Amino acid sequence: MSMKWWTGNLFKRSFVVAASVSLLFASGCSLLPPEQEEEVLPEIAPPQISKKPEYEVTTATLETKVQVIGKLISLEEETLFFTLDGKHLKELYVKPGDKVTAGQVIGELDVDDLVKTLRLERLAFKKEEIAMKETLRQRDEMDPIEFEERSIAFEERKQKLADMEEEIAKATLKAPFGGTIVSLNAEKGDLIKAYDPIAIVADTNQITPAAKLSKTELEKVAAGMEVAVNINSVGDFKGTVKQLPSTSEEPGNGGQPGEPEPERPEDFLIVEIKDLPKNLNRGTPLSLNIITKRTENAIVIPPSTLRSIGSRTYVQVIDEEGKREVDVEIGQQTATQVEVLKGLTPGQKVVGR
Repeated sequence: MSMKWWTGNLFKRSFVVAASVSLLFASGCSLLPPEQEEEVLPEIAPPQISKKPEYEVTTATLETKVQVIGKLISLEEETLFFTLDGKHLKELYVKPGDKVTAGQVIGELDVDDLVKTLRLERLAFKKEEIAMKETLRQRDEMDPIEFEERSIAFEERKQKLADMEEEIAKATLKAPFGGTIVSLNAEKGDLIKAYDPIAIVADTNQITPAAKLSKTELEKVAAGMEVAVNINSVGDFKGTVKQLPSTSEEPGNGGQPGEPEPERPEDFLIVEIKDLPKNLNRGTPLSLNIITKRTENAIVIPPSTLRSIGSRTYVQVIDEEGKREVDVEIGQQTATQVEVLKGLTPGQKVVGR
Protein backbone atom coordinates (compact mmCIF):
# COMPACT_ATOMS: atom_id res chain seq x y z
CA MET A 1 0.00 0.00 0.00
CA SER A 2 2.83 2.27 0.78
CA MET A 3 4.41 1.47 -2.60
CA LYS A 4 1.21 2.35 -4.43
CA TRP A 5 0.95 5.61 -2.59
CA TRP A 6 4.53 6.53 -3.36
CA THR A 7 4.19 5.68 -7.03
CA GLY A 8 1.01 7.72 -7.29
CA ASN A 9 2.59 10.72 -5.67
CA LEU A 10 5.62 10.47 -7.96
CA PHE A 11 3.39 10.52 -11.01
CA LYS A 12 1.57 13.58 -9.73
CA ARG A 13 4.82 15.39 -8.97
CA SER A 14 6.23 14.65 -12.44
CA PHE A 15 3.07 15.99 -14.03
CA VAL A 16 3.26 19.20 -12.00
CA VAL A 17 6.94 19.71 -12.85
CA ALA A 18 6.31 19.20 -16.56
CA ALA A 19 3.38 21.57 -16.50
CA SER A 20 5.42 24.19 -14.67
CA VAL A 21 8.27 23.95 -17.15
CA SER A 22 5.88 24.32 -20.07
CA LEU A 23 4.28 27.34 -18.43
CA LEU A 24 7.67 28.87 -17.73
CA PHE A 25 8.75 28.59 -21.38
CA ALA A 26 5.47 30.02 -22.57
CA SER A 27 5.60 32.99 -20.22
CA GLY A 28 9.33 33.49 -20.82
CA CYS A 29 8.82 34.11 -24.53
CA SER A 30 6.42 36.92 -23.81
CA LEU A 31 8.70 38.57 -21.21
CA LEU A 32 11.81 38.88 -23.48
CA PRO A 33 12.14 42.15 -25.49
CA PRO A 34 11.19 41.83 -29.15
CA GLU A 35 14.07 41.39 -31.53
CA GLN A 36 14.88 44.48 -33.79
CA GLU A 37 14.46 44.13 -37.52
CA GLU A 38 17.69 44.01 -39.51
CA GLU A 39 18.68 47.50 -40.87
CA VAL A 40 18.66 47.77 -44.63
CA LEU A 41 21.83 49.61 -45.75
CA PRO A 42 21.69 51.71 -48.94
CA GLU A 43 23.61 50.42 -51.86
CA ILE A 44 26.92 52.27 -52.26
CA ALA A 45 27.66 53.15 -55.86
CA PRO A 46 31.32 53.05 -56.87
CA PRO A 47 32.85 56.55 -57.50
CA GLN A 48 32.87 57.67 -61.11
CA ILE A 49 35.80 59.43 -62.70
CA SER A 50 34.62 62.91 -63.83
CA LYS A 51 34.51 63.32 -67.57
CA LYS A 52 36.37 66.33 -68.93
CA PRO A 53 34.38 68.65 -71.19
CA GLU A 54 34.66 68.33 -74.94
CA TYR A 55 34.43 71.20 -77.42
CA GLU A 56 34.00 71.30 -81.17
CA VAL A 57 36.50 73.22 -83.27
CA THR A 58 34.55 75.97 -85.05
CA THR A 59 35.08 79.15 -87.08
CA ALA A 60 34.22 82.68 -86.00
CA THR A 61 35.03 86.36 -86.55
CA LEU A 62 37.57 87.41 -83.94
CA GLU A 63 37.85 91.01 -82.76
CA THR A 64 40.48 92.38 -80.39
CA LYS A 65 39.31 95.59 -78.74
CA VAL A 66 40.58 98.40 -76.56
CA GLN A 67 37.75 99.41 -74.23
CA VAL A 68 37.80 102.91 -72.72
CA ILE A 69 35.39 105.34 -71.08
CA GLY A 70 35.03 108.81 -72.59
CA LYS A 71 32.63 111.71 -73.00
CA LEU A 72 31.25 114.11 -75.56
CA ILE A 73 33.44 117.16 -76.11
CA SER A 74 33.48 120.06 -78.53
CA LEU A 75 36.15 120.13 -81.21
CA GLU A 76 36.42 123.86 -80.60
CA GLU A 77 36.48 124.75 -76.93
CA GLU A 78 38.80 126.75 -74.75
CA THR A 79 39.32 127.32 -71.04
CA LEU A 80 39.46 131.02 -70.25
CA PHE A 81 41.59 132.49 -67.46
CA PHE A 82 43.18 135.73 -66.29
CA THR A 83 46.96 136.16 -66.23
CA LEU A 84 46.84 138.90 -63.59
CA ASP A 85 47.29 137.62 -60.06
CA GLY A 86 45.75 138.80 -56.82
CA LYS A 87 42.95 140.94 -58.27
CA HIS A 88 39.25 140.77 -57.43
CA LEU A 89 36.66 139.92 -60.06
CA LYS A 90 34.91 143.25 -60.59
CA GLU A 91 32.26 142.14 -63.10
CA LEU A 92 31.06 138.87 -64.61
CA TYR A 93 28.85 139.32 -67.65
CA VAL A 94 27.83 135.74 -68.48
CA LYS A 95 26.29 132.67 -66.88
CA PRO A 96 26.38 128.96 -67.87
CA GLY A 97 24.47 128.30 -71.07
CA ASP A 98 24.84 131.83 -72.45
CA LYS A 99 25.70 132.24 -76.12
CA VAL A 100 28.66 134.53 -76.80
CA THR A 101 30.26 136.00 -79.89
CA ALA A 102 33.95 136.32 -80.72
CA GLY A 103 35.48 139.19 -78.74
CA GLN A 104 32.59 139.51 -76.31
CA VAL A 105 33.69 140.51 -72.79
CA ILE A 106 33.24 137.68 -70.28
CA GLY A 107 34.47 139.42 -67.15
CA GLU A 108 36.70 142.17 -65.74
CA LEU A 109 39.11 142.44 -62.83
CA ASP A 110 39.25 145.39 -60.47
CA VAL A 111 42.31 147.36 -61.60
CA ASP A 112 41.16 150.85 -60.66
CA ASP A 113 44.46 151.46 -58.87
CA LEU A 114 46.39 150.66 -62.05
CA VAL A 115 44.11 152.92 -64.10
CA LYS A 116 44.70 155.86 -61.74
CA THR A 117 48.45 155.31 -61.80
CA LEU A 118 48.41 155.15 -65.57
CA ARG A 119 46.51 158.46 -65.76
CA LEU A 120 49.14 160.18 -63.63
CA GLU A 121 51.97 158.61 -65.64
CA ARG A 122 50.44 159.89 -68.88
CA LEU A 123 50.29 163.43 -67.52
CA ALA A 124 53.89 163.23 -66.42
CA PHE A 125 54.85 161.80 -69.80
CA LYS A 126 53.42 164.84 -71.58
CA LYS A 127 55.99 166.95 -69.76
CA GLU A 128 58.64 164.45 -70.87
CA GLU A 129 57.50 164.83 -74.49
CA ILE A 130 57.81 168.64 -74.29
CA ALA A 131 61.27 168.32 -72.80
CA MET A 132 62.27 165.79 -75.48
CA LYS A 133 61.17 168.12 -78.26
CA GLU A 134 63.37 170.85 -76.82
CA THR A 135 66.23 168.36 -76.60
CA LEU A 136 65.83 167.49 -80.26
CA ARG A 137 66.02 171.16 -81.22
CA GLN A 138 69.23 171.53 -79.26
CA ARG A 139 70.75 168.28 -80.43
CA ASP A 140 73.47 169.89 -82.52
CA GLU A 141 74.57 171.96 -79.57
CA MET A 142 74.57 169.09 -77.05
CA ASP A 143 77.18 166.56 -76.12
CA PRO A 144 76.34 163.33 -78.03
CA ILE A 145 76.52 161.22 -74.86
CA GLU A 146 74.15 163.55 -73.00
CA PHE A 147 71.71 163.47 -75.91
CA GLU A 148 71.83 159.64 -75.96
CA GLU A 149 71.14 159.43 -72.23
CA ARG A 150 68.11 161.72 -72.52
CA SER A 151 66.79 159.73 -75.45
CA ILE A 152 67.13 156.45 -73.55
CA ALA A 153 65.36 157.86 -70.48
CA PHE A 154 62.52 159.10 -72.68
CA GLU A 155 62.10 155.68 -74.35
CA GLU A 156 62.11 153.93 -70.96
CA ARG A 157 59.31 156.23 -69.76
CA LYS A 158 57.38 155.57 -72.95
CA GLN A 159 57.81 151.78 -72.59
CA LYS A 160 56.63 151.97 -68.99
CA LEU A 161 53.34 153.47 -70.17
CA ALA A 162 52.96 150.73 -72.78
CA ASP A 163 53.59 148.04 -70.16
CA MET A 164 50.99 149.54 -67.83
CA GLU A 165 48.43 149.67 -70.64
CA GLU A 166 49.14 146.04 -71.47
CA GLU A 167 48.77 145.06 -67.82
CA ILE A 168 45.41 146.81 -67.58
CA ALA A 169 44.26 145.12 -70.78
CA LYS A 170 44.86 141.74 -69.10
CA ALA A 171 42.08 142.59 -66.68
CA THR A 172 39.48 142.08 -69.42
CA LEU A 173 38.54 138.50 -70.40
CA LYS A 174 37.06 138.04 -73.88
CA ALA A 175 35.56 135.12 -75.80
CA PRO A 176 38.08 133.85 -78.39
CA PHE A 177 35.29 132.65 -80.72
CA GLY A 178 31.53 132.35 -80.89
CA GLY A 179 30.03 129.57 -78.79
CA THR A 180 28.35 128.67 -75.52
CA ILE A 181 29.52 129.16 -71.92
CA VAL A 182 29.50 125.52 -70.79
CA SER A 183 31.28 126.02 -67.47
CA LEU A 184 31.77 128.91 -65.06
CA ASN A 185 34.09 128.65 -62.05
CA ALA A 186 34.06 132.14 -60.50
CA GLU A 187 31.71 134.71 -58.99
CA LYS A 188 31.75 138.46 -58.82
CA GLY A 189 34.05 139.59 -56.00
CA ASP A 190 36.25 136.49 -55.99
CA LEU A 191 39.98 136.94 -55.48
CA ILE A 192 41.44 135.64 -58.72
CA LYS A 193 44.63 133.65 -59.02
CA ALA A 194 46.54 133.80 -62.29
CA TYR A 195 45.75 130.94 -64.70
CA ASP A 196 42.90 129.57 -62.59
CA PRO A 197 40.05 128.44 -64.93
CA ILE A 198 37.27 131.04 -65.03
CA ALA A 199 35.04 129.72 -67.80
CA ILE A 200 34.92 127.27 -70.69
CA VAL A 201 33.49 128.40 -74.00
CA ALA A 202 32.66 125.73 -76.58
CA ASP A 203 31.11 125.51 -80.02
CA THR A 204 28.28 123.07 -79.27
CA ASN A 205 27.70 122.54 -82.99
CA GLN A 206 30.95 120.55 -83.11
CA ILE A 207 30.20 117.88 -80.48
CA THR A 208 32.03 114.57 -80.91
CA PRO A 209 32.90 111.42 -78.89
CA ALA A 210 36.34 111.49 -77.28
CA ALA A 211 38.41 109.73 -74.62
CA LYS A 212 41.74 109.94 -72.84
CA LEU A 213 43.99 106.87 -73.23
CA SER A 214 46.81 105.50 -71.15
CA LYS A 215 50.22 105.06 -72.74
CA THR A 216 49.67 101.30 -73.03
CA GLU A 217 46.26 101.74 -74.68
CA LEU A 218 47.60 104.39 -77.04
CA GLU A 219 50.31 102.04 -78.30
CA LYS A 220 47.60 99.68 -79.62
CA VAL A 221 45.51 102.30 -81.43
CA ALA A 222 45.92 104.00 -84.81
CA ALA A 223 43.93 106.53 -86.82
CA GLY A 224 41.28 104.94 -89.04
CA MET A 225 40.43 102.03 -86.73
CA GLU A 226 36.77 101.14 -86.33
CA VAL A 227 35.06 102.16 -83.10
CA ALA A 228 31.79 101.01 -81.53
CA VAL A 229 30.39 103.88 -79.47
CA ASN A 230 27.69 103.70 -76.80
CA ILE A 231 26.49 107.13 -75.67
CA ASN A 232 24.55 107.08 -72.41
CA SER A 233 20.80 107.50 -72.92
CA VAL A 234 21.32 108.10 -76.66
CA GLY A 235 22.28 104.80 -78.31
CA ASP A 236 24.93 102.84 -80.19
CA PHE A 237 26.92 104.20 -83.13
CA LYS A 238 29.72 103.16 -85.48
CA GLY A 239 32.66 105.42 -86.12
CA THR A 240 36.40 105.61 -86.77
CA VAL A 241 39.40 107.01 -84.94
CA LYS A 242 39.86 110.48 -86.47
CA GLN A 243 42.66 111.88 -84.34
CA LEU A 244 45.04 110.59 -81.70
CA PRO A 245 45.82 112.72 -78.63
CA SER A 246 48.81 115.02 -78.73
CA THR A 247 51.91 113.61 -77.06
CA SER A 248 53.28 117.08 -76.29
CA GLU A 249 54.02 117.62 -72.62
CA GLU A 250 54.26 121.39 -72.87
CA PRO A 251 51.77 123.29 -70.71
CA GLY A 252 48.76 124.39 -72.73
CA ASN A 253 48.09 127.60 -70.84
CA GLY A 254 51.28 128.38 -69.00
CA GLY A 255 49.86 126.79 -65.86
CA GLN A 256 51.90 126.78 -62.71
CA PRO A 257 53.83 123.63 -61.71
CA GLY A 258 51.78 121.18 -59.66
CA GLU A 259 48.44 122.54 -60.90
CA PRO A 260 46.23 120.45 -63.22
CA GLU A 261 46.15 121.69 -66.79
CA PRO A 262 42.74 122.58 -68.23
CA GLU A 263 41.48 120.00 -70.71
CA ARG A 264 41.98 120.67 -74.40
CA PRO A 265 40.50 118.83 -77.43
CA GLU A 266 44.03 117.88 -78.50
CA ASP A 267 44.44 115.91 -75.26
CA PHE A 268 41.76 113.42 -76.40
CA LEU A 269 41.39 110.60 -78.91
CA ILE A 270 38.72 111.91 -81.28
CA VAL A 271 36.11 109.64 -82.89
CA GLU A 272 34.31 110.62 -86.09
CA ILE A 273 30.69 109.49 -86.44
CA LYS A 274 28.59 110.29 -89.46
CA ASP A 275 25.00 111.38 -88.84
CA LEU A 276 25.53 111.97 -85.13
CA PRO A 277 22.28 113.31 -83.59
CA LYS A 278 22.02 117.04 -83.00
CA ASN A 279 21.56 118.82 -79.67
CA LEU A 280 23.79 116.45 -77.71
CA ASN A 281 25.09 117.66 -74.38
CA ARG A 282 28.79 118.26 -73.95
CA GLY A 283 30.14 116.06 -71.14
CA THR A 284 27.69 113.16 -71.65
CA PRO A 285 29.50 109.91 -70.64
CA LEU A 286 30.10 107.20 -73.24
CA SER A 287 32.07 104.00 -73.82
CA LEU A 288 34.33 103.20 -76.77
CA ASN A 289 35.29 99.78 -78.14
CA ILE A 290 38.19 100.39 -80.50
CA ILE A 291 38.66 97.38 -82.80
CA THR A 292 42.42 96.98 -83.13
CA LYS A 293 42.32 93.67 -85.03
CA ARG A 294 39.64 91.60 -86.83
CA THR A 295 40.01 88.12 -88.35
CA GLU A 296 37.21 86.64 -90.48
CA ASN A 297 36.51 82.85 -90.53
CA ALA A 298 39.17 82.13 -87.93
CA ILE A 299 39.46 78.55 -86.63
CA VAL A 300 38.79 78.89 -82.91
CA ILE A 301 38.79 76.85 -79.71
CA PRO A 302 38.12 77.80 -76.06
CA PRO A 303 41.20 78.93 -74.07
CA SER A 304 40.57 76.11 -71.57
CA THR A 305 41.52 73.50 -74.17
CA LEU A 306 45.08 74.77 -74.63
CA ARG A 307 47.90 72.96 -72.89
CA SER A 308 51.59 73.77 -72.79
CA ILE A 309 54.85 72.22 -71.70
CA GLY A 310 57.84 74.49 -72.01
CA SER A 311 57.69 76.05 -75.47
CA ARG A 312 55.27 73.40 -76.74
CA THR A 313 51.59 74.26 -77.15
CA TYR A 314 49.15 71.43 -77.83
CA VAL A 315 45.59 70.19 -77.42
CA GLN A 316 44.00 66.80 -76.80
CA VAL A 317 41.93 65.71 -79.77
CA ILE A 318 39.29 63.02 -79.30
CA ASP A 319 37.97 60.86 -82.15
CA GLU A 320 36.95 57.27 -82.84
CA GLU A 321 40.46 56.12 -82.03
CA GLY A 322 40.45 57.86 -78.59
CA LYS A 323 42.51 60.76 -77.33
CA ARG A 324 45.71 62.01 -78.86
CA GLU A 325 47.90 65.08 -78.49
CA VAL A 326 48.20 67.51 -81.38
CA ASP A 327 50.63 70.45 -81.50
CA VAL A 328 49.01 73.73 -82.52
CA GLU A 329 50.11 77.22 -83.54
CA ILE A 330 47.91 79.95 -82.11
CA GLY A 331 47.21 83.46 -83.33
CA GLN A 332 44.74 86.08 -82.17
CA GLN A 333 43.28 85.60 -78.69
CA THR A 334 40.25 87.04 -76.90
CA ALA A 335 38.79 86.36 -73.47
CA THR A 336 36.61 83.51 -74.82
CA GLN A 337 38.28 82.28 -78.02
CA VAL A 338 41.73 81.41 -79.36
CA GLU A 339 42.60 81.36 -83.05
CA VAL A 340 44.36 78.21 -84.27
CA LEU A 341 46.64 78.87 -87.25
CA LYS A 342 47.92 75.30 -87.66
CA GLY A 343 47.05 71.87 -86.28
CA LEU A 344 43.23 71.71 -86.27
CA THR A 345 40.33 71.79 -88.69
CA PRO A 346 36.68 72.74 -88.04
CA GLY A 347 34.56 69.85 -86.83
CA GLN A 348 37.19 68.15 -84.72
CA LYS A 349 36.65 67.78 -80.99
CA VAL A 350 39.12 68.85 -78.33
CA VAL A 351 39.18 68.13 -74.61
CA GLY A 352 39.07 70.84 -71.98
CA ARG A 353 41.01 70.88 -68.74
